[in-house]
Amino acid sequence: MKNLFLLSAIICMSSAMGQSKIPSAESQIKTTLMACPEMYQETAKILGYNQEGELITLREGKSEVVCLADNPNKDGISTSCYSDKLEPYMARGRELLAEGKSELEKREIRKNEIDAGTLFMPKLPAAVYVLTAAQKDLDFDSGELQNSKIRYVLYKPYMTTLETGLPSQPGLPGMPWLMDADTHRSHIMITPPAEKK
Repeated sequence: MKNLFLLSAIICMSSAMGQSKIPSAESQIKTTLMACPEMYQETAKILGYNQEGELITLREGKSEVVCLADNPNKDGISTSCYSDKLEPYMARGRELLAEGKSELEKREIRKNEIDAGTLFMPKLPAAVYVLTAAQKDLDFDSGELQNSKIRYVLYKPYMTTLETGLPSQPGLPGMPWLMDADTHRSHIMITPPAEKK
């Protein structure tokens, strides 16, 4: 009888632990919107996770911004909001990873599809806002986040240092630079310097 009680307790605990890994939709939305510019916070589409860990739409959008909640299967907190012009590129990346492709394979497949014109990428720079934090800084229930950092990214394929006048390596804190120059995934990185405490 004792063993049966112990087994039941373990099953209940495992079930509760499994259910608590993913924050509620409300909590995910709150955390995710911290990456979103204020003018889009009421209207951005928000993608997040249900309690089975599947990516779903948590809130439909009415603007040109899509936000993506933190992936509960990865360490740390990382949420992002981006121009809906980048959604085909972002969605394709998620699709390829779900198929079991490696990061290298994902990169190569998207490059080939962009070059072939079968995967849309905007001709003008399109913005991404990325918010990161340590896992311990997230209040799981409320969605409040402490000590977060934000960076700004502008994607446009095949930008060059010559065309932009930007360096291809980070320089002074907060200075823009061009990452992956001359490639299908070239993007301007702007990381504000950390606040002094």
